[in-house]
Amino acid sequence: MDSSGTKSMAALTDSDAEDTAQKVALITGASSGIGRSTAETLAREGVRVALAARRKDKLQQLKERVESDGGTALVVETDITDEDDVREAIEQIENRFGRLDILVNSAGMMILDQVEEADITEFQRMIDVNLNGLMRVTQAVLPLMQRQGSGHVVNISSLAGRKSFPGASGYSASKYAVNGFSEALREEFSGEDTEYIRVTDIEPGFVETDLSEGLPPEWMETLDPADVARSVRYAVSQPPHVDVNEILLRPTQMEL
Repeated sequence: MDSSGTKSMAALTDSDAEDTAQKVALITGASSGIGRSTAETLAREGVRVALAARRKDKLQQLKERVESDGGTALVVETDITDEDDVREAIEQIENRFGRLDILVNSAGMMILDQVEEADITEFQRMIDVNLNGLMRVTQAVLPLMQRQGSGHVVNISSLAGRKSFPGASGYSASKYAVNGFSEALREEFSGEDTEYIRVTDIEPGFVETDLSEGLPPEWMETLDPADVARSVRYAVSQPPHVDVNEILLRPTQMEL
């Protein structure tokens, strides 16, 4: 400890960080982008990863990559907008590992259009994935986490959940909703008489993924998926008494 009686940052990092080895994480949207990078990052830390997305071939490739590096991975082909798919995925994870410690809700889509020109059906599809799917998966994992008495839900939101941009009205609406859902969920599991379940909301600026194709030139200062994955690793490796509520990260040169 220093003279003020507080531990140094190095001491906190070295001695108080939570050991993530052999924990189990479910990552949605794991076939590409932030989800894929997060799966690789957590697997390198010894976390056993369940890989969820619709593209089974991409998941299988990721599984082989994780296992070639000495990690453990399970492919759970899942459409998060389908309740039966989600339920079956959780059952597979419980049957294989017997527990689930971390949920990373990374699946998402981004449709950009001016409101007056937007296809409301496409807006609805985006809400189904970005919000309804996220809530569906979260609700499905909570009983397992509650039985364990522990768990960590990480929701990948966006800077667009804090600041709206022209042409991104539907996307921003979905991400503002994710932020509100995260805050309410955190409140439900705060207090001494509740299960030890933490909630983290991660809000990156524009990230170089499949979703960023077609962005206006002025938005093209982007982060790498690995940047976001490191923030997930930071949040889930904090000691039990630390709940990282939210992380906002954006390109250094990005103007707001």
